Amino acid sequence: MDEIKVCLIGCGRAGMIHARNYKNKIEGAKIVACVDAVEAAAKSAAEELGVEKVYTDYHDILDDKEIDAVVVVAPTDLHEQIVIDCANAGKHIFCEKPMAMTVEECDAMIEACERNNVKLQIGFMRRYDASFREAKAMLDAGAIGELVQVHSNTRGPSKPRPWMYDIKKSNGILAEVNSHDIDAVRWMAGSDIESVFALAGNFRNPEAREGYPDYYDSVVMSGKLKNGVHFVIDGAAYVQYGYDAKMELIGTKGKIEVGRSEKEFVRCTSAETGTQTPFVNSWMTLFIDAYLAEDTSFVAAIREGRAPEVTGYDGRMAVATVEAGNASIREGAIKTVR
Repeated sequence: MDEIKVCLIGCGRAGMIHARNYKNKIEGAKIVACVDAVEAAAKSAAEELGVEKVYTDYHDILDDKEIDAVVVVAPTDLHEQIVIDCANAGKHIFCEKPMAMTVEECDAMIEACERNNVKLQIGFMRRYDASFREAKAMLDAGAIGELVQVHSNTRGPSKPRPWMYDIKKSNGILAEVNSHDIDAVRWMAGSDIESVFALAGNFRNPEAREGYPDYYDSVVMSGKLKNGVHFVIDGAAYVQYGYDAKMELIGTKGKIEVGRSEKEFVRCTSAETGTQTPFVNSWMTLFIDAYLAEDTSFVAAIREGRAPEVTGYDGRMAVATVEAGNASIREGAIKTVR
């Protein structure tokens, strides 16, 4: 197959990480176009990437036969229509998480991609992180016996953007922050999630309480997978101390811990400050190599005619778990994942 020509749809922070990979880091693929509803963002991205095709409406690329694949990093509530339209146009699709707002949207996206025989990969980059892959290999090799429990957390330092306060638009922290944990739990355990119970609250963003009483910036969700493994996920936004993503796997004969918080493996000790270790301040720093690995894998799936490592079904099950978790928060009850 000739070189895969890629279009970026959504030129924000995550989108530009992918685009820079496709600019010059992935053999057999390159970025040739970019789209963003904000014209200034699209033009700025195009200038950095050295591409001539710049649009504010993704519909303009659908009939472009040069474009083989798209990377969708638009707002979540736009994913369904963009993916369906691109699938109908014969474009292979990499879609960032969360895959969509509802299970029904996910099902429609999967159906469109299958009907048009195009690839659909979801952006769960934790599966491509070298440390997480090694932990998975150790687990599967029986290093800690049979898996019993999984504990996973993601806590972000940044203040949420105002649109995130509206759960109807963001699906909450469970979607925006903990989608990676949900997918990693399923991946590590090798099973779908069966049921969940979740508790949440708004502790750091008091200005949102009046207008958005359902908004939460901290959540704890526990549950059981279909193979009997138990799990606990905690998530938080605006923790301020740094970006914190870790996982602990507990087995019948031991445990595996994966994930790091140190920005560098360096400690500085002085009489004035004591011991200091710089903390990771961004997911962009911690998982930069994983982004490159998942983009490379997407291109390989297209060129080799195989299924992506992370499929639409994986994205669907994360959305289904978010829906169940948010229902549990509202109703104070254990909810089944559909």
